[in-house]
Amino acid sequence: MSAESSSAERSRFPAFYKLSVSDRVRIIHERGWLSAEDYQALVSGEHTLKIHKADKMIENVVGVMGLPVGLGLNFLVNGRDYIVPLVVEEPSIVAALSSAAKVVRGTGGFTVESTEPVLIGQVQVVDVPHLAHAKAALLQRKDELLNLANSLHPQMVARGGGAQDLEVHVHPRPEGGDMLVVHLLVDTRDAMGANLVNTMCEGIASLVETMTGGRVFLRILSNLTDRSMVRARCVIPAEQLTGKGFTGEEVRDGIVLANEFASIDPYRAATHNKGIMNGVDAVALATGNDWRAIEAAAHAYAARGGRYTSLTRWYKGEKGELIGELDIPMKVGTVGGPLQSNATVALNLRLLGVKTARELAEIMGAVGLAQNFSALRALVTEGIQQGHMTLHARSVAVAAGATAEIFDTVVERLVESGEIKIWKAQEIVEQVRKESRGVPDVTEQPAVDHRACGHGKIILLGEHAVVYGSHAIAAPVPLAVRAVAQDTKSGGVDMFIPRWGVEYRLHRDPAHRDSFQRSLGIIFDTLELTERSMRIEVFPNVPRAMGLGGSAAMAVAVIRALDQHYKLGLSDEEINALAFRCEEVAHGSASGIDNTVATYGKPLLYKRASKKGEAPMVRELQLPKRIPLVIGISGKESLTAVTVGKVRSAWQRNPALYDGIFQQIDGLTLQAMEAMQQYDLERLGDLMNICHGLLNALRVSSWEVEELVQIAREHGALGAKLTGGGGGGSIVALCPQNREKVAAAMRDAGYQAMEVDIG
Repeated sequence: MSAESSSAERSRFPAFYKLSVSDRVRIIHERGWLSAEDYQALVSGEHTLKIHKADKMIENVVGVMGLPVGLGLNFLVNGRDYIVPLVVEEPSIVAALSSAAKVVRGTGGFTVESTEPVLIGQVQVVDVPHLAHAKAALLQRKDELLNLANSLHPQMVARGGGAQDLEVHVHPRPEGGDMLVVHLLVDTRDAMGANLVNTMCEGIASLVETMTGGRVFLRILSNLTDRSMVRARCVIPAEQLTGKGFTGEEVRDGIVLANEFASIDPYRAATHNKGIMNGVDAVALATGNDWRAIEAAAHAYAARGGRYTSLTRWYKGEKGELIGELDIPMKVGTVGGPLQSNATVALNLRLLGVKTARELAEIMGAVGLAQNFSALRALVTEGIQQGHMTLHARSVAVAAGATAEIFDTVVERLVESGEIKIWKAQEIVEQVRKESRGVPDVTEQPAVDHRACGHGKIILLGEHAVVYGSHAIAAPVPLAVRAVAQDTKSGGVDMFIPRWGVEYRLHRDPAHRDSFQRSLGIIFDTLELTERSMRIEVFPNVPRAMGLGGSAAMAVAVIRALDQHYKLGLSDEEINALAFRCEEVAHGSASGIDNTVATYGKPLLYKRASKKGEAPMVRELQLPKRIPLVIGISGKESLTAVTVGKVRSAWQRNPALYDGIFQQIDGLTLQAMEAMQQYDLERLGDLMNICHGLLNALRVSSWEVEELVQIAREHGALGAKLTGGGGGGSIVALCPQNREKVAAAMRDAGYQAMEVDIG
């Protein structure tokens, strides 16, 4: 990989975890990490181990067990970008590695050195009549032994490897006497080399007996591969460690102290080193290497001084930076049986892009150090238990039957409850399902005062045209964004959105804020809270960039959290106005409908103000009965600012044509309002279908949206159309009779679906 590709940050994939599996595979293919053949193999599942091949790998095969293959992102090792395949069942490992690698790549990446890939073969000799003479004879005739060993594997010698040296050790036996052990040092190049070394040991056994006069007993490799060492190193400036309410110096000193604990206490060291191996083993499995041998070597090496200790060293540098080092034996292979027997191993090695086993060992060293850093940082800040609680809650939520569209909500409520139990998860699943159907729970207590929320929304008719003065009908959905504000001593405003992986400190200078910070920064500037020390934590139950008003709901939630915490006394009108300013920054040309629904949480007919300074027209809709809908969520994110911008460009090129379309949408919207008030759902469905056709003409649809619309109509929806900005996002389907059937069909096609009632 060239320097140009490294500078392009090919291993950086922002928000990768939020994409669908197919989109992840597509993106890494587009970035050049996957060949066309490997892309097809992943998409089709052809790479998966088949039962007939498994039957040839081990005895008594009855099935094949699957494990997830994830990707460790952001890795920069010795100046080169890598995507690291990981086979592991625990989600914390993948997330922790990618997070740690992101921090380290920002400070230059990992520097890793390694020795030649040497494996030790041992030949045990007993009943030696004269140890000193035997040892001298072996060393004097070393070349003869090496030549014999290499004659057994001439191809390895041709590749630059083979038996390189020989050592002789004498060990006392407990019952008296001594044994002599010959160490054959073999460079196995890119092979793991176990069978090769065993063959060499067998081959020289007779000559060893002749030279020593003793009897050869065991002839086998050693898994303590301390002649094949890797040293990984990273340097992190203290300021890069700031976060979660802690200064960088506090985090640095905490990591150093935690490492000291592991260096002196074997009970702590065992857990400390296990964390390192969490990452190393995942790469070993992905690349077909013997993780058991690697584990044995690492733990034996950790006890080499007679006391088990830490494999890493973390210390403070001369400039106050945090320096981390990992020394670990690492003998791995990139050629051999597993590549032929398991297609996924070969695919993973191609994805990783390593040329030699030594390069693979270096990557694994960087992964081990990254995993250790992530674990220590979590321990010394918020504590690792919270993270493990969340991960455990994910497993419990699955066991309780939480479906994809409610999964994140169930996990968050489960963690908040403190009862990470299946029975509790089942209660929460049932409650969330009731909420999605619009069924209130009379036993539920009101939200506590320190929490605030903004409502998600759908636009039933009128999106895009509303920006140009047309009417639109919008309604809240039982999805909300909640926020909580807390005082801290961090010296700044820290924003956390755990579900989206967002964690940042608000820049006090607006000129240094990115687009996300510029939007929410308006709130703190306007309320004169930028100089305060606080933590804002946001819990978004509205999917991001899915056309359901997530940005407006977040703005309202944050404003209300600040209003309640600091007792600002803001009215709903003031909250709405401030949220609208955030929307203008986020979307460029906002109509104001999203923030209005987010603030008031009622179905309404909306028309933006025709002149600056005037108030928009907002009319609450009183409906005779609740209207049953299904929201189909495509999973493809779409920025409203982009689709609004495309429509504006088209309008500027041909204003007469587009004004005509906007007027037609306006007429449909007003007719839809009458149909809703008369509860004429067939007419409403027809109007929705026609409106979707006009939105498609505006080129704001996508193939995912069109597929969802088609699925809804084929399974009995009276009307179906995109909702919100389009370009992906979500659709809304009118389903008075067979709502469950429509939702199930969407899920069967790989989308998310949610049943809601408005009115």
